[in-house]
Amino acid sequence: AEKRGDGPDAEGHSDTWLSSERRPETLPAAWKHAGGPAGGVAGRGCAPTARGQRACGVGVMAASALGSAWGPLGLGVPGLCRRRPPRGLWARARRLPGPAGSGRSVAAASGLGASGTDGYCMELLRKRDYEGYLCSLLLPAESRSSAFALRAFNVKDSVSEKTIGLMRMQFWRKTVDDIYCDNPPHQPVAIELWKAVKRHNLTKRWLMKIIDEREKNLDDKAYRNIQELESYAENTQSSLLYLTLEVLSIKDLHADHAASHIGKAQGIVTCLRATPYHGSRRRVFLPMDICMLHGVSQEDFLREKQDKNVRDVVYDIASQAHLHLKHARSFHKSVPVKAFPAFLQTVALEDYLKKIQQVDFDIFHPSLQQKNTLLPLSLYIRSWRKRY
Repeated sequence: AEKRGDGPDAEGHSDTWLSSERRPETLPAAWKHAGGPAGGVAGRGCAPTARGQRACGVGVMAASALGSAWGPLGLGVPGLCRRRPPRGLWARARRLPGPAGSGRSVAAASGLGASGTDGYCMELLRKRDYEGYLCSLLLPAESRSSAFALRAFNVKDSVSEKTIGLMRMQFWRKTVDDIYCDNPPHQPVAIELWKAVKRHNLTKRWLMKIIDEREKNLDDKAYRNIQELESYAENTQSSLLYLTLEVLSIKDLHADHAASHIGKAQGIVTCLRATPYHGSRRRVFLPMDICMLHGVSQEDFLREKQDKNVRDVVYDIASQAHLHLKHARSFHKSVPVKAFPAFLQTVALEDYLKKIQQVDFDIFHPSLQQKNTLLPLSLYIRSWRKRY
């Protein structure tokens, strides 16, 4: 994490946050990429507005342009801004379909049943992996139920004892074996996973890698180095992306490379985001080599210290996630457009990395724990622009 050069990369993403000074971005700089900190209201592709106009007005203009396609994410346009936009735009926006306007649930709007095993997986994701839930809604209709099954399978349960965790891993290892023998157990996620395997001929190796890696990490020990954290992310998050690409019927080397880097970025960001929660339970999982490099102990994180050395540790780790995102986007022109929906989680990753930069890498800052209410809109606009 030495000093790195500034300037946009090949895809136009600013790299200024990796400069050596590490000051929070000012508001105009933060809005360069996609129109806002959330990454997608008033950026490229939207109609120009008068100088000084509030972003919420631009958001409604985008809403009227996008029309009825907001339905699957259930976006309620009236809730996007406080100031009432012009009457004509408001009237057009009110006619957009979705739960807020038509009373339909997100499940109904997305074309999925709200009951049965598919409904169970969808509800599990909505509660336990909300970002993955939103990303899955933007997949093609014929792939959504399989994506929900995969992400529900990937949901990580917290266990109080290692023995219980080993029993769960053994259950899922046997379940995957039974699924590929056409004999799934009567468990909702297992049944949906079996359907996905039959429908898309999914590779068993990726499912087993997720189980094996989770089992290896039941000891709840800190990662010895950043490479160990990346290995965990590759075997879990990247494996999930490989399976999602198979659901989309994509076999492409460039897509696999992008999935590998995005999965690693996802694993690193997840480790950072969970640090305050783990700290409250007297646990620290951040790579020990980077902590030692800056003379920081685990106790410093347990006490929620905010001195320069602690921030330097967070900066180094976040920089690694940022570089993986940059590498993934370097394949943008080579990756089939059909694969882009599988990579939409980069929107949430980018949002967190921008926020942590704005608070000068204070990992315990309250704003980092707040939910991004504009994430559904950001995801949809990125999907509409055919970018990841």
